[in-house]
Amino acid sequence: MSRQKYKKLTPTQQQYQIFAKDREPKRPAFKNSIKAFLVGGTICTIGQALQMMYIKYFNFTQENAGNPTVATLIIIAVLLTGLGVYDRIAQWAGAGTAVPVTGFANTVSSAAIEHRSEGFVLGVGGNMFKIAGPVITYGVFSAFIVALIKIIIKELGGI
Repeated sequence: MSRQKYKKLTPTQQQYQIFAKDREPKRPAFKNSIKAFLVGGTICTIGQALQMMYIKYFNFTQENAGNPTVATLIIIAVLLTGLGVYDRIAQWAGAGTAVPVTGFANTVSSAAIEHRSEGFVLGVGGNMFKIAGPVITYGVFSAFIVALIKIIIKELGGI
């Protein structure tokens, strides 16, 4: 809390804030960063290995191998979430499991699993898309804007 915020508090509240801040456990930022790096890197390495497998064994091109790779990572993340494994990994690794595809799949599937007792439409579907909806909307809108800018630049003779 900044010192300006302390000015609005009573002296007793200010003392308590200082007291609480002094006793707050220090977070091991370096250790957490290493864990996040290792787990996030492992997830990305698995993704790269899957992509190379699709290229080598299923004759995908470099451009087309990304689609089944992403789908496979999503399926793995959802299965691990359903089994409770992904959450344990996330608890240990922190931000390392927030690699976009797997982290998003975990978030959506967790919401679906949590609200399944409320029914498939209102429980699973409704709560799953409370989380997914804004992300999908932002992604589609951003892609539209980028495509629009690319078309404008192309029409002007730039690219």
